[in-house]
Amino acid sequence: MFSASAFSQSLDVSKEVAKSLKKVKPKDIKGHIEYLADDRLLGRMPGTEGYKMAADYVIDKFKSMGIEPAGENGSYLQDVTIRKAVTGNDATFISRDSLGNKSELIHGKDFVIFPNAVEKQTTLEAPLVFAGFGISAPEIGYDDYAGIDATGKVVVVMRGAPDSFTSTVAASSMDIGNILQTAANHGAVGVVMAFTNPTAGVPNISRGVNSVLGPDGGIAVSRYYVSDDVKLFSFISGETLTNFLAKAGLDFNTSLTSLKNATPVSAPLNTTIRASYSSSHEDINSYNVIGKITGSDPLLKNEFVIHSAHLDHVGIGAPVNGDSIYNGAHDNASGVASLLEIARIYSRIDAKPKRTVLIAMVTGEEMGLLGSSYFAKYPTVPKQNIVANINTDMPTIIAPLLSVVALGAEHSTLDKPVANAASYLGLDVEEDPEPEQNRFVRSDQYSFVSQGIPALHIKYGNKTPDGKNNLNEQVQVWREKYYHKPQDSIDGTFDFDAGKTYVQLNFLIGYQVAQNPERPSWNPGDFFETAR
Repeated sequence: MFSASAFSQSLDVSKEVAKSLKKVKPKDIKGHIEYLADDRLLGRMPGTEGYKMAADYVIDKFKSMGIEPAGENGSYLQDVTIRKAVTGNDATFISRDSLGNKSELIHGKDFVIFPNAVEKQTTLEAPLVFAGFGISAPEIGYDDYAGIDATGKVVVVMRGAPDSFTSTVAASSMDIGNILQTAANHGAVGVVMAFTNPTAGVPNISRGVNSVLGPDGGIAVSRYYVSDDVKLFSFISGETLTNFLAKAGLDFNTSLTSLKNATPVSAPLNTTIRASYSSSHEDINSYNVIGKITGSDPLLKNEFVIHSAHLDHVGIGAPVNGDSIYNGAHDNASGVASLLEIARIYSRIDAKPKRTVLIAMVTGEEMGLLGSSYFAKYPTVPKQNIVANINTDMPTIIAPLLSVVALGAEHSTLDKPVANAASYLGLDVEEDPEPEQNRFVRSDQYSFVSQGIPALHIKYGNKTPDGKNNLNEQVQVWREKYYHKPQDSIDGTFDFDAGKTYVQLNFLIGYQVAQNPERPSWNPGDFFETAR
């Protein structure tokens, strides 16, 4: 742990701003959550009446606060058409080695194939080439594609990253969309992936995967579809990968050890595959809800600071203790409530900040960061004028908020307003206590990072009133009982005073960015600066 004051400057806010900050009321935060997590909204699944009720609630609050519309055609809404694709049970995967030996893999045991978001029937035949972790990052001295030709081939990769990578760099490097795009950039026509456990099976993808359609009906955003040229994305079992590697004289564990030590192991696998599968499609209409507080500076008001939170949850699912409505009170009604109270702080301030502030409630986060990915790629304002994103997702307000983690802030100059705001509120700033959770790439801030926009996400720290500083243990107990379960309701564990502090902190971070004439920037030479 380190004190924010060691890295911050004294934050001086006007009396008007300080007065508005003090007016944040825990009961207002609770009120938003009570409505958004009510059973009547049926878990806020995109495309349902419950999601529409949540969106209408946000719009009504925006209007009552004088928050202007910032969606499409003068409205508060940005249309987001979600395509759900499911692979048919007829999928086949046949391999043939250099000696002519054939092997037909078993669907659901040896392999699964992710559906194609465009084609209803797909067939591919191509040779395999092993590309380690599938990472090409020569700017940090690592490239699995150096020395191999992937053109016209299916690359086989392990799902991992070198041990020397920091947690955020590793998480980004392992992002499936990045792995697929890297393969496409090297001319590959498919990607076959396996876990780093030689006895691992394959994931269950029977519920399908999701993409976003553009106005032209084409794929605008997808984690699993990067181009018409990449025809196959498949997972295979550890045993299947072991067999493929053996055909080229490679050992699974030896190869993995080399890769973990940042020594690429890439080679042709002396095997050709033929894969065939069908895909069915279902389109769902949803939308992002976006409001704005117009800036006061004649020039800077054309630049934008974005506060985001996802409005959706997972709807109705398998019953747990007799309850099947997944209310999502913490995840993420609490985040939406935070943004509504940030908007309320601005509504009480006559002297608006220099830059324009957008309050974006996005859809489809639980379906793969869909709404934020679409907004970040096709924003309702000029993309080049978006200077930063401050995301709010499940702040986990279950105990006094005494310290925080600013996921991603260490990669840009956003660490400074975080330190200033935390010091102003008497909070400590800590490093991520759970880097293995890969939280930096699992929420909507990563959609903005992927578009080159500095972004962060404030999470709880470990500091506790009793000095044990082990809040992560309490959160872990909470997570096991409530996370993505019907029990995540207003009747669960809450500390609404912590919610007030969380709102004040996020407001102050965004307010500083909105007031500072200098745009936030990636740190010189940072991975996310060079990668984008």
